[in-house]
Amino acid sequence: MYSGEWAGSMCLTEAHAGTDLGMIRTKAEPQADGSYTVSGTKIFITGGEHDLTENIIHLVLAKLPDAPAGPKGISLFLVPKFMVNADGSLGARNPVSCGSIEHKMGIQASATCVMNFDEAVGYLVGEPNRGLAAMFTMMNYERLGVGIQGLASGERSYQNAIEYARDRLQSRSPTGAQAKDKAADPIIVHPDVRRMLLTMKASNEGGRAFSTYVATQLDIAKFSDDAAARERADNLVALLTPVAKAFLTDLGLETTVLGQQVLGGHGYIREWGQEQLVRDVRITQIYEGTNGIQALDLMGRKIVGSGGAFYRLFADEIRQFIADAGAELVEFTKPLSAAVDNLDELTAWVLDRAKANPNEIGAASVEYLHAFGYMAYAYMWARMAKAALGKEAEDDFYASKLGTARFYFARLLPRIHSLNASVKAGSESLFLLDEALF
Repeated sequence: MYSGEWAGSMCLTEAHAGTDLGMIRTKAEPQADGSYTVSGTKIFITGGEHDLTENIIHLVLAKLPDAPAGPKGISLFLVPKFMVNADGSLGARNPVSCGSIEHKMGIQASATCVMNFDEAVGYLVGEPNRGLAAMFTMMNYERLGVGIQGLASGERSYQNAIEYARDRLQSRSPTGAQAKDKAADPIIVHPDVRRMLLTMKASNEGGRAFSTYVATQLDIAKFSDDAAARERADNLVALLTPVAKAFLTDLGLETTVLGQQVLGGHGYIREWGQEQLVRDVRITQIYEGTNGIQALDLMGRKIVGSGGAFYRLFADEIRQFIADAGAELVEFTKPLSAAVDNLDELTAWVLDRAKANPNEIGAASVEYLHAFGYMAYAYMWARMAKAALGKEAEDDFYASKLGTARFYFARLLPRIHSLNASVKAGSESLFLLDEALF
């Protein structure tokens, strides 16, 4: 697989079991030789069937005959497309096949398959009934990767939009003609176009910094020689992975739509490429755990489940950064400090409310994750501003960073105030309507 001669797939989802994998029906029967026969149908399997490689190794979640009910009864099996002989050569075709190709809204070049396993030979990976834990060794990397996929679509959208905004002539600047030798000014002179472009730029560059920060924690957790550093990084990864997956992809959709809007009518026409980015990025909010599930994971498991301990690790680091910063950074550290204080108070509020009403966690989770994301990006932008400050006169790169940081703090960070109001509205309004009234 590392050489690229074989490929692999992850087979988790079934038609009736997406988020709730405890409901899967795929079965694995033990055989006398220590192998298993795996039978069932999986859907949404990326790269489930193709002829790009000589073999495909499927990791399949299935249940043993005596498995307990629910997610604690799931085992993981390795099922090859072609059997492998003792000498490493390929043997007979295993009875695993593609039932159909799914027709999707976007990512058209990525074949996503319905996969049928008809007593296919498989091999147990790890311990019986511990399949989810085994599969999830990959999930933090997968979810960060999906966040970066959302970020990448937003970045491509920005690159298209900025090129178009510099070239497209429409109307004159509110302050008077800028391109006096032309029939109109390029649309980059208009305040609303600048609002869209700067929102895209600030979101993309903040997301790039944040995803790199989370990836750094993944590396520390895996490779550090310091046990305390590994534990701290592992806890930060647990806390921040759902934010990286959900916030980057939610902003990815916003950014691709903004890029499409900059192009106006041309953004809706296929040949300009912007509509494809909107379609392609949409899946990132859905797969590897929907963003609503990521928000529940953050709020329920990582905040409430740790009693706020994981959150305090991150908040304490930010406060230390603020304490160490000089007076020249106060324009960034003052609003950053207020944002941390605000999230402290919001976290305590949700923790308290959740004691009496379990619905409060789900009701608060998405808005809470977004408030967390905007605060985390503020930390990233303050760090970037620190690196850029004093260098802006000699290098346009640093001047651009500082200007974008100031835009972020002025126009995007204040979004946390409306998010706070939504969280503190509680869960009551969500349950005012009887099901029949929807």
